[in-house]
Amino acid sequence: MNKFVYRMQNILDIKLKLEEQERANFAMAMMRLEQEKQKLMELYARKADYEEKTRMALRDTLSITEIKYCRHAIDAMRSAIRTQMIEVHVQEKNVEQARAKLNEVMSDRKTHEKLKEYAFDAYKAEYAKEEEKEIDQSVTYRYTTSDSQ
Repeated sequence: MNKFVYRMQNILDIKLKLEEQERANFAMAMMRLEQEKQKLMELYARKADYEEKTRMALRDTLSITEIKYCRHAIDAMRSAIRTQMIEVHVQEKNVEQARAKLNEVMSDRKTHEKLKEYAFDAYKAEYAKEEEKEIDQSVTYRYTTSDSQ
């Protein structure tokens, strides 16, 4: 009997490659999300620095220009933080989309692997029948040749 050959192996190979690509896309989306979160944390830190400078300027000798500068910088940081929070949310949505696509591709691949398993099980059953048939023929041949002597 011939060696087992899954007739849709090329489709399964394509599914595996698609899954690898989606894993890479998901990893990139996660990396971008982490970068955006890091930028947001840096903005929060800069805002805290400006708030601290404002408190120090208010405690020390009153420098109106320094206080105005710090308050303006704080307002600018608030605006930048809002913008960055929107960017973080966008990246979170991108991660979820990449995760959903990856799950879909993985499910599709698993389906094809199950089909391959079923095909292999059918092959094994057919092989077992063929082997049994050969054994029966061998036994019948021996029995007939020993009776004829």
